[in-house]
Amino acid sequence: MTTYNINIQPTSNEHIIKFATDTFLTQATSYEFNDAEEASISPLASELFKLPFVKAIYISQNFIALEKKPIVDWELVQDVVAEVIEKYLNSGQKVISTAKQKVPITIYAESTPNPEVMKFVANKRLVEEGKFEFQNAEEAKDAPIAKALFDFPFISQVFITSNYISISKYNVVSWEEITLELREFIKNYIENGNDIINANAIEQKKEEMKDITEDEYNSLDDTERKIVSLLKEFVEPAVNSDGGHIAFKSFDREKKTVQVVLHGACSGCPSSTYTLKGGIENILKKFMPNEVAHVEAVNG
Repeated sequence: MTTYNINIQPTSNEHIIKFATDTFLTQATSYEFNDAEEASISPLASELFKLPFVKAIYISQNFIALEKKPIVDWELVQDVVAEVIEKYLNSGQKVISTAKQKVPITIYAESTPNPEVMKFVANKRLVEEGKFEFQNAEEAKDAPIAKALFDFPFISQVFITSNYISISKYNVVSWEEITLELREFIKNYIENGNDIINANAIEQKKEEMKDITEDEYNSLDDTERKIVSLLKEFVEPAVNSDGGHIAFKSFDREKKTVQVVLHGACSGCPSSTYTLKGGIENILKKFMPNEVAHVEAVNG
């Protein structure tokens, strides 16, 4: 049985506070309730609306946000609310009472420049944010769909982002032999409402594959900022469409060398050298002829 722990997190709005969990409450769906009537589908929200100071409730994948009426300060009641939520969740009761319904899912397969990688694109969002790469079943222990895919002996790597999964295979079978099987497996898995990514995987992968943050961007010098901007504007969209991900790693001013990190279909791709030299390097050299001379890649 899952054990829930609540972490109280203030927000920029003094009337709203978040009660975060380390386990998912919903799967890729968020709910907002402004009164007890709207909250009829959520026994937990209905229970919270019995508190006289609760104005609105927002339930997301791994947190519950409450907006209070201006009749009490959070400092006086937040611990009590956290205890109520934690006790409810650990009782095993449902957060959302509506029965899981099969949602029609369409999955189509799309080739990539890497002959050993295929994209499986869904008509719904798989994860709310982030990019997740797994090299084996152990790494995928907190990503149920990736762990299930590793049961196929020919799969070597799984990359998951907003609405598609890139799958890398060993060179022991052809895509013609396995594409239909994988497409049906992914379609049925999602339609049955199974978990995609757990909260633990989000926290773990956030550091490994994060895009540069605003604070990190601000700490860069003008040359590095220009490199990051060019990568985002001219390179990242094409790389993403090919089932991969690129991130700025470093810039060696003396060698005039930019180092980037490649994930997904781009990692280990036979054409990645051509992409680097013929694409990324040429773009950076065109816009920054005096600063950039070379681009090197590190596989994620």
